[in-house]
Amino acid sequence: MGAESNGSLDVLSVFLTGIPGLEAQHGWLSIPFFTMYIVAIVGNSLIMAAVHVDAALHEPMYLFLSMLAVTEVGVSVSTLPTVMGILWFDARQIDFDGCLAQMFFIHTFSCMESGVLLAMSYDRFVAIYNPLRYTAILTLSRIICMGLGITLKSVTFMAPLPILLRQLPYCHVNVLSHSYCLHSDLIQLPCADTKLNSILGLSIVLATFGLDSLLIVVSYVLILYTVLGIASGEGRRKALNTCVSHICAVLLYYVPMIGVSVMHRAAKHASPLVHTLMSSIYLFVPPVLNPIIYSVKTKPVRQGIFTLFSCKRKWL
Repeated sequence: MGAESNGSLDVLSVFLTGIPGLEAQHGWLSIPFFTMYIVAIVGNSLIMAAVHVDAALHEPMYLFLSMLAVTEVGVSVSTLPTVMGILWFDARQIDFDGCLAQMFFIHTFSCMESGVLLAMSYDRFVAIYNPLRYTAILTLSRIICMGLGITLKSVTFMAPLPILLRQLPYCHVNVLSHSYCLHSDLIQLPCADTKLNSILGLSIVLATFGLDSLLIVVSYVLILYTVLGIASGEGRRKALNTCVSHICAVLLYYVPMIGVSVMHRAAKHASPLVHTLMSSIYLFVPPVLNPIIYSVKTKPVRQGIFTLFSCKRKWL
């Protein structure tokens, strides 16, 4: 592309990248990708519907699980148009404002997911530390306030990113390294100093994902300390068993994120396919596996989904 300036941002376009080295196989690769999207969206939607319909799931743990499902549907829907557009139609071009909007929603829903995982760790701590007052502490109004707070925090932190990027001039070929728009990719494009954008991006990561992960670790240290104080071995096992699904969700979310960060900084010269694979695992795997894990490991969720289908059969 030719030189661009702030005055021509309305017509500025960026070009997305498919799966490097496998462009000829995009048609076949669209099958597993589309399958993952279907599983993620349908699976998480079933959890949201089951929590809504089944009164037995109107407890703090499952309300937080419903929030997690909302964020994962949001992440999936945010990336679906461009990813499947490239795999099906080789549609690589996206207008700049559309790219900024996609970036905002991907990062906002990801930030919300991190916040919900933190809230779920607090939920597990309260349930184990003070089970008799569990529902008295985590009332519906408090849970709603926590959800609104997580949403407000995520939107507030992520809103400056597209605004600042829009102020910069873009003078060279605007090609991104993924099939969706990420802030770490977009700050490589301007032909101006992006130090402020980089500092802001790092600060947001530390204030959201970094702080959330630290507090989750603290929560589990407190949970472990509480569990070790339980006299009965069976009681300790039952207490820890209630945390298994959440621990899996945390690992599924943060391990790929750490992997992407390490690859971005320590393995810049690695194959583009490796970078694409790591980013895809981070964005696609948690929304696919989390509903499966919670459905398999949590009997009330499984029963709630069965109840949901029973209700549908009655309506029919």
